[in-house]
Amino acid sequence: MTTPPSPPGAESTDGSAVRIGALVPLTRPGWTEAGRHLLAGLELAVREVNDAGGIAGRPLELVVRDTAADPQRAAAAVEELADLGVAALAGEYHSVVARAAAGRAEALGVPFLCSSAVLDALTEQPTSGVSPARAKPGTRGWVARLPPPQSRGWQVYADFLLDAGHSRIAVAAQPSVYWASGTRILRDHLAPRGGTVVELDMSALTPTAVCDELVGHRATALLLLVGHPEPAVPIVKAVRSDQRTAEILIGAPAGQPEFTEWAALLGDDGAAVPFLRYLPERLTPLGVRVETALREQLPEAPSFVAFEGYDTIAVLADVLRSHGADRARIAESWPRVAVEGTRGRIQFSGTPGISVWQWARPPIQVVDRDPAEPDRFRILRAD
Repeated sequence: MTTPPSPPGAESTDGSAVRIGALVPLTRPGWTEAGRHLLAGLELAVREVNDAGGIAGRPLELVVRDTAADPQRAAAAVEELADLGVAALAGEYHSVVARAAAGRAEALGVPFLCSSAVLDALTEQPTSGVSPARAKPGTRGWVARLPPPQSRGWQVYADFLLDAGHSRIAVAAQPSVYWASGTRILRDHLAPRGGTVVELDMSALTPTAVCDELVGHRATALLLLVGHPEPAVPIVKAVRSDQRTAEILIGAPAGQPEFTEWAALLGDDGAAVPFLRYLPERLTPLGVRVETALREQLPEAPSFVAFEGYDTIAVLADVLRSHGADRARIAESWPRVAVEGTRGRIQFSGTPGISVWQWARPPIQVVDRDPAEPDRFRILRAD
């Protein structure tokens, strides 16, 4: 594998800033609240690193680019940031966008720590040239990831559905690699256990027509594999207001109900919609302190995405202190990471079927908003 040289100044000792490029969805059609929380976590961690003396006396600088949930825009941002001499890339919430960024980062030889995207196939090929599951220590891999792969999280969600008595599942899905992958994971996991999954094509159906399909298929649960707020919010309103479907469980494994916009747009209709989030039952002592700081920074309670952002910088800062700002050395360092994050100890390993270095056991919860108190989350399952 040919290693591109680090950019001039990457190992500078003149006190100039060590730059990290941040990819964040801050405008529509991106999930902007997720982007805002991700950025809040990234920025808080950078401030704390600099307050503690920076990276060997050099300040850490975040260079932010808005992806707007656009894969092409993200790929262009990676090229720009690479030219600016960033030591590494961080961030991104949307899986399809993160995949585009990861591919470009790999091609350019820029380390990328993905904060919040779960698509299993984050890169087309193993980023080290061999599967991380088979890689030897010191093998270079340009991409690592904090959140669990989609296959693990969505299997946990499928088990929750079965345990709750739901085996006839409908998915309202839009065309997307991410949604198609989620549908396949659910179907493959549920079928051997007697479950069925019927797909409702939201490029052809109105929210009212979704209700008709649910009745026709005798579904007991509807999963929203669609964008937010459109068309997720109109679908929820239609299903909740139709007497034939009012008792059907609505689920959103991708996490739309995590954010306050969901509750603001749907009110009581947005409660009791189970979704996945990546928090432990108890934050680490660091996590408790970070939560307090994030509450002062954000206008609402911090989501799990804000903690992912903070942990991303915590990992990169540790790597930079230990291995310097040379891109190749950063890419070789992932399997040696051992960092206490806000949600547990972070270490990367090779996972069968996953092409990037992966935090092997990030926490997973299935939660919903309590109908009696929609600002409170109920933990329904933990893994």
